[in-house]
Amino acid sequence: MLRVAEQYAVTDTGRQRRANEDSLLAHSPLFVVADGMGGAQAGEVASRIAVESFRPGLEDSSQPEHELAEMARAANARIHELSHSNAEQAGMGTTLTAVYVGEQEVAIAHVGDSRAYCLRDGELLRLTDDHSLVDELMRQGRLTPEEAVEHPQRSVITRALGPEGTVEVDTRSFHARAGDLFLLCSDGLTTMLAEDEIRALLLANPRLRDAGEALIAGANEAGGRDNITVVLIRLEEVLAGHVPPDEPQGEQATMTGVPAIAAPAAEPGVRRRTPRRPRAARQDSQLAPAARRRRRLRRARTLAIVIVVVGLLGSAGYLALQSVYFIGTNSRGLVTMFKGVPFKLPGGLSLFSNDYVSGVSASTLTPQRRRTLLDHSLRSESNAASLIRSLELGQLE
Repeated sequence: MLRVAEQYAVTDTGRQRRANEDSLLAHSPLFVVADGMGGAQAGEVASRIAVESFRPGLEDSSQPEHELAEMARAANARIHELSHSNAEQAGMGTTLTAVYVGEQEVAIAHVGDSRAYCLRDGELLRLTDDHSLVDELMRQGRLTPEEAVEHPQRSVITRALGPEGTVEVDTRSFHARAGDLFLLCSDGLTTMLAEDEIRALLLANPRLRDAGEALIAGANEAGGRDNITVVLIRLEEVLAGHVPPDEPQGEQATMTGVPAIAAPAAEPGVRRRTPRRPRAARQDSQLAPAARRRRRLRRARTLAIVIVVVGLLGSAGYLALQSVYFIGTNSRGLVTMFKGVPFKLPGGLSLFSNDYVSGVSASTLTPQRRRTLLDHSLRSESNAASLIRSLELGQLE
């Protein structure tokens, strides 16, 4: 079976936009990219609603395509209703590309012109079709790829979540392999970099963090005309019952590199005295076999109790880390919602992970707001999400 071995998600405002209308969700095995439209804060609201609709995860992972499509349609209904009840958000919408990593296949749901790719054996495979005017013209043979790059209506999309009460959602399942690298991105990347350039950057940067930063930098260097969002996922094979080589089972532990200690030789002419056995040892050897068995059973029960208690404490600690959140900034200075506690163990092991990266830079906040919001206080998921939402909606200074 397959699982996510490594992931990296990042969003950037770009060089020519004042706000970031992109949103993303990177919560393995579910990943989502949404690119809002509508201007002002409307696009941010639409993409945020789309991402939030996927946050609970799939109820039935045996039908991932159906589940993803249902969540996309639910998001569409929420966005459409809000756009008709609030004049400031009239006409808002968002693209959506969602990926669910199953045991053997990757399920995809797609609306708009954000994209999903798979890098396999050095080849970049495009897994989605743009719902845009220029792509429709290319599919009809009325426009060449070269003409599409400079077409004056290249930014016009023909399908999105929100503008209509109902929406058609494209879905597909892609048979995945160990080592596959999946890329989800908004069009802020693909309008700035050609697919050959994206492929080259992915191949040149095996570490996903480096690849993600290189893609963002490349899009910005090419002009950065739009918000840029990148989600990278690498898969690995997990064999049932597989035991890693460094964790053998059924063998006794051995020590290496420790020299044996030899018994001192007896001095010439001196008779070595046989040491007298300790009294406790003499008494133990005189115990009846039944008594010795009882002692071994008591020791085994004590050890079992200790193991159970340690396991319960470990489970409680893990659950605690999964139920607390805090707000801070990522490496790009964007306000980020983290799951876990803000500590690192020796060796660089973090007790937290990114749960949601906003499009708001901490540098835009007032000093007082930075002190109160980014103090790493532990919060509930709803409290942290509410603060991030208010921040993105401009309700927090």
